[in-house]
Amino acid sequence: MVEALHFAEAEPGRMALSLFPAPTPQDVDELAAAWELHPLLVEDLQHAGQRPKLERYGDVLFMVVRSALYDNAAEDVDFSEFHVLVRPHAIVVLCQDKRWIDGTSEASMSGNASDLAVRNGHTLLDDEYLLNLGPEAVAYRLLDAIVDGYAPVLRGLAIDKEQIERQVFSGDAAVAERIYRLSQEVIDLQHTTTSMADVLVGLRQGFDRYEVPEPLQAYLQDVADHLTHASTRVSELRDALSQILSVNSTLVAQRQNEDMKKISGWAAILFAPTLIGAIYGMNFDVMPELHWTLGYPLAVGAMIALAVGLYIVFKTKKWM
Repeated sequence: MVEALHFAEAEPGRMALSLFPAPTPQDVDELAAAWELHPLLVEDLQHAGQRPKLERYGDVLFMVVRSALYDNAAEDVDFSEFHVLVRPHAIVVLCQDKRWIDGTSEASMSGNASDLAVRNGHTLLDDEYLLNLGPEAVAYRLLDAIVDGYAPVLRGLAIDKEQIERQVFSGDAAVAERIYRLSQEVIDLQHTTTSMADVLVGLRQGFDRYEVPEPLQAYLQDVADHLTHASTRVSELRDALSQILSVNSTLVAQRQNEDMKKISGWAAILFAPTLIGAIYGMNFDVMPELHWTLGYPLAVGAMIALAVGLYIVFKTKKWM
């Protein structure tokens, strides 16, 4: 780290890019010593699981950003956290989840930072004009690649939403769990995009104070526009899922109401014969038609007639 920093500062126009695919506590300690980092910043670097944020410690800009990758098989969104440090002539990227933006694992990552930075279309070093503007340009290209990565995630979630809509109206009882799972993924993505928007706002607020070149300001505005579009789609997805859940609850209630009608109808049909049988099963000595020859067939006939009559009534009213 010290050699890279000295190399970048030795002549104008030089810049050092350091990438840590799987940062260890020792890596963080070496970086802290070489860059003379603030203790609070070092503590943040040693603890992952943070939401996107922006902080400045002297001439060091610290960003926490999160990329997203959609897993179609599991219908899940995998988030990767990156810690980015920027200072004059140097930039450091720490992959806290041991994955690159495109999901490349630590084992597949090249030891050369420039090789990884240009793979699978996530280019950080291909714009010579922007690179001449310093390490902030690389940081902005990283933000652009991360924000652009939200688009395929949103497409995957939108396809899941359409499938869920068809599943709801087909009467599938398992759809509620799928709605809740997808809603959780959308909520997590919304938290990420909202926090990323705060990061971009913080960068824009520092344009004048830190004399950010106008081309970089325009580039960051383009990133912000893409992020706004993604945030809007996330909000629409969340609202749509809320409506789908409401519709599903209504349909479930309607099906339960129909089931209760059928249960009530059959209960009434069975109650009428049971009532007659209960009356004539009390074994009193003095009862009408107790010793009448036609009493038994008449009682059975009354049971059948009442049951059939009630069935016809309930069938007419579409309770059965």
